[in-house]
Amino acid sequence: MSIKTKTDLKNRFVIIMAGGRGERFWPLSREKMPKQLLTLLGKRSFLQQAVDRVLPLVPAKNIFIITNTAQVAEVRKQLPKLPKDNVVAEPIGRDTCAAVTLGAALVGARSTTGVMAVLPADHVIPEEKKFQQVLSDAFDVAAQGQAIVTIGIKPTEPATGYGYIQTGNALPPVAGAKKTKTTFFKAERFVEKPNYETALDYVNSGQYRWNAGMFVWSFITVTNGLEKHQPEMFAACQRWFKVANNPAKLAKVLAKEYPAITKISIDFALMEKAQNVICADGAFEWDDLGAWPAIARHVKQDAEGNAAVADFIHVDAARNIIYDARTKNRTPICVVGLRDSILVQTDDAVLLAHKSQSQKIKELVKKLAADARLKKLV
Repeated sequence: MSIKTKTDLKNRFVIIMAGGRGERFWPLSREKMPKQLLTLLGKRSFLQQAVDRVLPLVPAKNIFIITNTAQVAEVRKQLPKLPKDNVVAEPIGRDTCAAVTLGAALVGARSTTGVMAVLPADHVIPEEKKFQQVLSDAFDVAAQGQAIVTIGIKPTEPATGYGYIQTGNALPPVAGAKKTKTTFFKAERFVEKPNYETALDYVNSGQYRWNAGMFVWSFITVTNGLEKHQPEMFAACQRWFKVANNPAKLAKVLAKEYPAITKISIDFALMEKAQNVICADGAFEWDDLGAWPAIARHVKQDAEGNAAVADFIHVDAARNIIYDARTKNRTPICVVGLRDSILVQTDDAVLLAHKSQSQKIKELVKKLAADARLKKLV
């Protein structure tokens, strides 16, 4: 049997998951305009950048965006070159396994021999060419057989906010297949967010990669995996597959079935159970920009470590994040003696938080949503 050494461009697909609410970036991120749709860094939103990165590898007609009903109009507005029907709204959030299952149905309806990448919408990847090389190699490897490919990022610090992948030995190229520029490893196990000491051991061992939530597999491989490990999802995929090329019918079926679908991540549902997972060495700069403190990694800092996107003046202030998103009546932001804090100002709200408490911004958003006077700010 001949080995397929390269995927045809027309047989490559990308599913970008863009339904998150980005609550930790409140007050800039709102339900209808969450983090992935914002232009925080550069001149394009994170979602637009995510699409820009894959367009050299995949035709626009083969790129699908899975979002939610509150955001679908803005997604279509931001991505006018994508076919309107390629932006699909989930009726309700059901975590990443449901989104992957829906993506598989969309791809399979176009090509049962298709190979699909599942990518988040809100990552920062400055080294686009390196990313594209890894993704292209992952497409080709996933097309060769039954491998589930995940892209792992070499850790630069003992981060406790990421999951980790333990890697085994580097894998030799498949006999008869063209050698890739990317190194691939057997994925030995997935580890949830560790404590600092454990994360430090992982980094020092050199055997672990950050789990970036980027996966590549053929339609056959992912549906086989769902059939074996998540039969409920597999059955749903079969039903959605039958109507995936009819947007009106698909929307009707999803509205009826989605609320009852099990809420589970693709990591728990499939990646941690499957034995055919390999890890591509993601040798490129990467950041998932999880909360406001991450902005400091991408904004020039002053001598005192303040990262400001604002007309900012201070006395004795250090290591702060200052972001002015006001579109009218902008005035200087003046700070005295503030340390290690986040100050964000929009047209209708102000956030002041200690950097160490940035994860609790989600709790603040819940309180706002529960207050009749303030829920308009969510």
